[in-house]
Amino acid sequence: MSLLINFAIGFLAAFVGVIPPGLLNMSAAKISMKEGRKKGVLFSIGVCVTVMIQTYVALIFARFLDMHPEYVDLLQKVALGIFICITIFFFFIAKDTRRPIPEDMNRSKTNRFLSGMFLAVLNLLPLPYWVYISITFAGFGWFTFEQPGIWAAVLASGMGTFVMLLVYVQFFRKKEKSSRHTLNMNYIIGFITAVISVITFFKIMGDF
Repeated sequence: MSLLINFAIGFLAAFVGVIPPGLLNMSAAKISMKEGRKKGVLFSIGVCVTVMIQTYVALIFARFLDMHPEYVDLLQKVALGIFICITIFFFFIAKDTRRPIPEDMNRSKTNRFLSGMFLAVLNLLPLPYWVYISITFAGFGWFTFEQPGIWAAVLASGMGTFVMLLVYVQFFRKKEKSSRHTLNMNYIIGFITAVISVITFFKIMGDF
């Protein structure tokens, strides 16, 4: 039963985490639009391989923290600082997502599986994300750090990510219209991290 719960949490957390349009899912969609659905799917598989590796590393670290609760308070403070910095980055520093991807990138002949893996490496958000998610659910007794449970969550994270990327690949087929009528998706990501920052802040204050 614990394996199914870990799998469900891993799948849903990964699925929800990829919903906000960002570098990876928008790249998958545009590769599909420019080079065909097969290339978009291949890119998505490469992304998922890296995501599963990142998830495994994050869960191993989270298991260590779960066995040493004295570090959890420090982690929460560090996580708060990280999420505040991420929020500031996406609101004020990150490039406008409404800007079109350069044509030379769209026409790249690079192996799309490898480009998906390498581009996902640049996205470090899964590491603190999965540490935060796993420790939070473990605190409710819903997540287990036993090795089979970790592998279930890792597999589910890859599947959840792939399903959401496949949604982008499948349905983002029309070329983007005027950027002035499109929302800058960095604001959505910034809003999400801002909410997480507020929740973490009140959790820290509640521990005093």
